[in-house]
Amino acid sequence: MSLGHLVRPTINDIARACGVSKGTVSRVLNGHATVAAPTRERVQETMRRMGYAPDPVARHLSWRTGQTLGLSLAAQDLTFSPYHVLLRRALEGHTAPLGVQLVDLRDDLGGVARLPSAVLVLHAQGDDDPRLRLLRGRGVPAVLVGHQPGSFWVAPDDEGGGYLATTQLLRAGHRRLAYLGRGPSQVAQDRERGCLRAAREAGAEVIPIEADFTVLSGYRALRRAWEGGARFTACFAQSDESAVGAVAALEDLGLRVPGDVSVVGFDGLPELPLPVPLTTVAQDIPRLARTALSLMQEATSGQPPRGEFIPVQLIPGATVSHVTAARSPGGNP
Repeated sequence: MSLGHLVRPTINDIARACGVSKGTVSRVLNGHATVAAPTRERVQETMRRMGYAPDPVARHLSWRTGQTLGLSLAAQDLTFSPYHVLLRRALEGHTAPLGVQLVDLRDDLGGVARLPSAVLVLHAQGDDDPRLRLLRGRGVPAVLVGHQPGSFWVAPDDEGGGYLATTQLLRAGHRRLAYLGRGPSQVAQDRERGCLRAAREAGAEVIPIEADFTVLSGYRALRRAWEGGARFTACFAQSDESAVGAVAALEDLGLRVPGDVSVVGFDGLPELPLPVPLTTVAQDIPRLARTALSLMQEATSGQPPRGEFIPVQLIPGATVSHVTAARSPGGNP
């Protein structure tokens, strides 16, 4: 047998045989939906014909034992919020078996004596975010959780999710709604944008209420708004945590959920301190984590930057009811 028969085809061999880039082959291997179906089929057929089998070690050449992956939160982010705990757990499910340590970082990376091998950045404030400038200056690969042209990024479909949540309320007959979560973050703005688009198409009104993602902020903001005279029959909260705060505030005001005011959240958190299941838009956090690590692999290997939106889905619960003729947003129902 000649030595040629002992050489295993590489990802570069597959790319050349198909006339596509190495990045395209990588995306096919990782199951990304961004590859056109005919291209995916051609790559898969070529791999079968050439006897290509992905080498699990080769697929993780940039992730070696002793390396570190930083998780950089913004100043206002809580390290142990339910969402961040779930994201961290999903990431560790992939990094821990490779001997890669996950390191929690705050937003001030300039004070870090030794930066990690790569960094996942949450809630960047545009391309001028100091963290991004510093990482670029030091040549540290970075992937954003959020969307931004010219960078490697991954994000849930926040705008589409806001549209889904609002459409659920509109189908139940609600025409005077509140958006709980107006704020400066890209997430808050995208979710509000989806909410406003759905409401505009239906000729409905939306009352914006400023709040962050936390239970306490959701409670205080909604209670202040209602006591200040705002009236609505439904509320879309930008996060499940703020939705919990909204439900508590409404109940303390003597209102029933969903009998008097319907509530929809966002994130799909598995455990919430509510007596009934929350209607929510669920993120696919495990898929987001997998995609982030795949993009990090591309970033470390010098491939062109790209981004990917992760689909979300509406999970019906028990916090939305249909509007009745007796319900009025003009005062206490």
